Amino acid sequence: MSAATRYFVIAVLLLLAVLAPLGQGNYIIYILTSWLIFSIAAMGLNLTLGYAGQISLAQASFMAIGAYTTALLTLAGWHWLLAMPVGLFLCFLVGLVLGYPALRVKGHFLAFVTLAFNTLVFLVLRNEEWLTGGNYGLVGMPRPDLWLFSANKSLPFYYFTLSVTVIAALIFWGIVRSPWGRAFKALRENPIRAESLGVDTRRITLLAFAIGSVYGGLAGSLITPLVQFIEPGSFNVGHSLKILLMVVVGGSGFFFGPFIGAAVVILLPEVLRFTEGYYLIIYSALVIVMLVFVPSGLIGVWDKLRDKFWPKQQVRGDMQQGARLK
Repeated sequence: MSAATRYFVIAVLLLLAVLAPLGQGNYIIYILTSWLIFSIAAMGLNLTLGYAGQISLAQASFMAIGAYTTALLTLAGWHWLLAMPVGLFLCFLVGLVLGYPALRVKGHFLAFVTLAFNTLVFLVLRNEEWLTGGNYGLVGMPRPDLWLFSANKSLPFYYFTLSVTVIAALIFWGIVRSPWGRAFKALRENPIRAESLGVDTRRITLLAFAIGSVYGGLAGSLITPLVQFIEPGSFNVGHSLKILLMVVVGGSGFFFGPFIGAAVVILLPEVLRFTEGYYLIIYSALVIVMLVFVPSGLIGVWDKLRDKFWPKQQVRGDMQQGARLK
């Protein structure tokens, strides 16, 4: 796909995102906003897992840190634009700390470490009632008022979330195209070879966790004003597994993977609700079939179709040499 074609597709998708909520009820707008927010969370995990190859089952815990920090500060009178960076900074610091076990353990051992961390955060949120409200949670967080633009209603808040998502996606694009992005990929493919080529694998591993955690915190900061009620159950291990499913289904290590995966996990069940009690069975079966036949995710389907119908013509190196000699 040429650069011009890629930019055209992005422009069309962005236009569809702008037009999608028009004329819809509050519930549909809520679902679309949830899709955008979970796409941001999946972007962070995609950086940690898909690009850097470091498995994490703690993304929901960083959503919790961002959500509760933003909620507590906004309830105390802070503006969302001031409270949100504090939550992101805390997520960055905690992500750095969580990245240290990745320097010693890999694979399923690292998955268990991050799983334990997610459980720890959940227990703290549930038991420290003096701070988090415990099982009763926090309620009444205001939506951001940007002076000339108020996001109090559903549709304006959707466009506010869309704007934040576009900014987060542009930053993500810049990261994966930067030397850091190439270092992340080198770490994923072969850590020993990456280190032999001069990549500081220790620093890159910590950055992968820290930056991915910031995206989780940003998603949590947006969840807070969306639902205006948060409680520990909203950030348990099941939600981390849901975000992991988004990354795997969409296509781990692909830029658009989180958006496609979040659409499948968030939007597809709503589309299938006309089947009444069978929609979860159909949804689960579709996901299983896809993971069996297309383990690289839905973006992998496009790659297979492209290679089949529009194969690239490869010229042998010796033929090129012969052509130059003539």
